[in-house]
Amino acid sequence: MKIPFAIAGALAANAHGHRRTTEDVDLLLTPEGLAEFKEHKLGLGWVEKFSGSRGDVGNNVSIDVILTGDFPGDGKAKPIAFPHPQEVADYDPEGLPFLNLKTLLELKTASGMTAAHRMQDLADVMNLIRVNNLSVDYASNLHPFVREKFLELWQLAQIQDD
Repeated sequence: MKIPFAIAGALAANAHGHRRTTEDVDLLLTPEGLAEFKEHKLGLGWVEKFSGSRGDVGNNVSIDVILTGDFPGDGKAKPIAFPHPQEVADYDPEGLPFLNLKTLLELKTASGMTAAHRMQDLADVMNLIRVNNLSVDYASNLHPFVREKFLELWQLAQIQDD
């Protein structure tokens, strides 16, 4: 069983140098991949807690599933949607697929822009800008929907704490 996936959220941010803790694992899957996972894995050490969530009983890990085609933040239609995991994955030394930096920045920025309670996503973007020493020109790589907010966050990321 080879289900395409990519690690998203805080663990993807960690893979790109922004170290922070998290209580869950966010996985980007296709709807077909989720259906295959359910068919072959539920009941074999995995349980479904609620729609879009899984749990690894043996390790007591909460796994949140994000589906290709869904929208970040408020969940409403917008120019940025969760992409197919194979199209946006970078791989760590062990071969685990993580969202690439560009996609992670776009999704986290869109999430924070459209859901006021997702402020951590905007903080993650600022920290990713800092730890990756991104120049202001990096904004030109990003989707126009998030470009202005990214530039605002880039400016804030330049402020040095005392």
